[in-house]
Amino acid sequence: MEPYVTGAMIRTLREGKGMTQSALAEKLAVSDKAVSRWETGRGYPDITLLNPLAEALGVSLPELMQGESVRNQNRSGNMKRLKLYVCPVCGNIFHSTGEAVISCCGVTLPPLEAEAGDENHAITLEPVEDEWYVTMDHPMEREHFISFLAHVSDDRLELVKLYPEGDCAARFPHRGGGYFFAYCNKHGLFRVRG
Repeated sequence: MEPYVTGAMIRTLREGKGMTQSALAEKLAVSDKAVSRWETGRGYPDITLLNPLAEALGVSLPELMQGESVRNQNRSGNMKRLKLYVCPVCGNIFHSTGEAVISCCGVTLPPLEAEAGDENHAITLEPVEDEWYVTMDHPMEREHFISFLAHVSDDRLELVKLYPEGDCAARFPHRGGGYFFAYCNKHGLFRVRG
């Protein structure tokens, strides 16, 4: 069985915070020998200590359990680094403008990777007055449908949620360039430049 948290991660994070094993042990109300055992792989923290351990080390619980720390150097948020995430369990949609650890329904979500549309996922853009009319010739059945259409420009994300048995179309204000995205629940994320 794989450990749910690695000793190397605990040591790296503890040392990164300039904390001794004794100081960490004191924060968690355990002995410094317990912390030493965790860091050398001769034992693991009790599951009830994971949240307090993550808090003491300054990381999220998913980061601690994945064994990698995410540090977003993109402090001001940049739409060019936008990442989209979809929960495979409930269908929730998330976005971030830099590195992030996103989890939903107990699952850590990987960022979606957009592909150019193929013959089955071609995104059609039609300028209508001051809007883009975005459509796709795609099934909108309960088992296979486009979940959302989105437009990402230099300063904003606009997303329209779609539903099975509805139209696969949306209107977006004409704001210049950017990208248009479509998410197929079976085949993933597709994009086209506006």
